[in-house]
Amino acid sequence: MLYDGLEGPSPGHVWLVGAGPGDPGLLTLRAAAALRAADTVLHDALPGRGALALTRPGARLLDVGKRKGRAPWRQQEIADRLIAEARAGRRVVRLKGGDPFVFGRGGEEAAALQAAGIPFAVVPGVTAGTAAPALAGIPVTHRGVAAAVTFVTGHTGDGLAATVDWEALGRGGGTIVAFMALTRLDEVALRLLAAGRTPDSPVAVVSRATLPGQRVLRTTLGACTLTARRARMPMPALVVFGAVADLDFTCPTLVPIERDRAQPHAAAGN
Repeated sequence: MLYDGLEGPSPGHVWLVGAGPGDPGLLTLRAAAALRAADTVLHDALPGRGALALTRPGARLLDVGKRKGRAPWRQQEIADRLIAEARAGRRVVRLKGGDPFVFGRGGEEAAALQAAGIPFAVVPGVTAGTAAPALAGIPVTHRGVAAAVTFVTGHTGDGLAATVDWEALGRGGGTIVAFMALTRLDEVALRLLAAGRTPDSPVAVVSRATLPGQRVLRTTLGACTLTARRARMPMPALVVFGAVADLDFTCPTLVPIERDRAQPHAAAGN
């Protein structure tokens, strides 16, 4: 479905909207228009809630997001509610962190709406996969350093993502950006080491990206598990593996973030 100007959804339509990584200043103009027009907003447990301030008085806000693995709404219940709200003639926004189609299960909800015959549109968002490293001064690609980048998820709800070919990623020389990987960092590091990446390969953990209290931990593949644990990096966090993680193109006077640089002395499995 194509958009018409900067208007929000029409009655009976659902928009799957990306909220970006947390800072409401990184919302797109179309996302802001959708929030202002919505009658009902089903939103995730967003890192920053500033986007919800754009909703109009009287709009119904439904928190359907996961917190620490606990999901108050099952995925099917979310899809059913989107369909029911649209059939009631309401303007519906499904607000997701980052981009709806980057580890946001937006495809599943789009499929459900499509099957039910509900008109819908997707409003892309700024993904944390590029925004978090950028705010830490890390370009995910850089001439002469990395010509490829891979986004992966650290887990699928029941452990380390089994569909990810960690061995192939370890053999490659590009950047790996891992979402939801902090709690599985030991497993990810061991897989990459077993595949041939060296213990001194740079790693960066970016926590609370774009929000007050953003922190960046720079470490190595061999030390990252222990140093991240000692640093008590808060969630949400994203992990960057590869040579670019050693770059730092920040301006300290403009980007007030906490920086930690770990010493490469610990083994990955510790």
